[in-house]
Amino acid sequence: MIGSIMRMLSIDLPVPDHTTLSRRACGLSVQSLRRMGTSDLHLIVDSTGLKLRGAGEWLFEKHGTAKRRSWRKLHIGIDADSGEIVAFDLTDKDVDDASHVAPLLDQLAGAPASFMGDGAYDRACVLDGVLARNPNAKFIAPPCKGAVPEPMAATSPTQRDQHVLAVDAHGRMNWQKTSGYNRRSKVEAAISRYKRVIGDTLKSRDDARRVTEVAIAIKSLNRMSELGQANFARVA
Repeated sequence: MIGSIMRMLSIDLPVPDHTTLSRRACGLSVQSLRRMGTSDLHLIVDSTGLKLRGAGEWLFEKHGTAKRRSWRKLHIGIDADSGEIVAFDLTDKDVDDASHVAPLLDQLAGAPASFMGDGAYDRACVLDGVLARNPNAKFIAPPCKGAVPEPMAATSPTQRDQHVLAVDAHGRMNWQKTSGYNRRSKVEAAISRYKRVIGDTLKSRDDARRVTEVAIAIKSLNRMSELGQANFARVA
């Protein structure tokens, strides 16, 4: 198909085959797009699973046997204002979400003004990592059920102490509205967009090539968002 398009455009260049493209993908450096927004970065993070294509699917289709469930975990961070994916990483399925925040923060050109994630990111290591980059950053993550404030919360409460006290005093739903936690749905929308446009399956067979595959996909999605997005307005 690529060869026919190049012939139509009268471009006399050789077209590499699939094997060559796959082999060179391991060392391909994909340059990320510049961040569209110029204001403070409000980072929202989450993760999702991407299936692997391999012998498991083939055995199931050919012999009807139980297929092995193999997948990789995609960690992403988005700009809450623009929806742009500004950081990502692909890891094994057993990697804990909270333990992999630092590699996402390292990809950012500057420290985020705020950090938001679900209950899996309610960890001291995540809070310390965010504040180490920006001591004034706002940290929003729902405390786990039964969480209690620190002993010094009465005199010098941390951000987590404030969340715990607010949930206890006004309820979790009220805390979500007042803290702005409802904006976390934007990262879920970004994950849904990835799976609808790109798919929920990794086609490459090597982990290094899979990282390149995801990098190209994310750059394509960001490029689409840069070209234009729909504007929505509530009418009722």
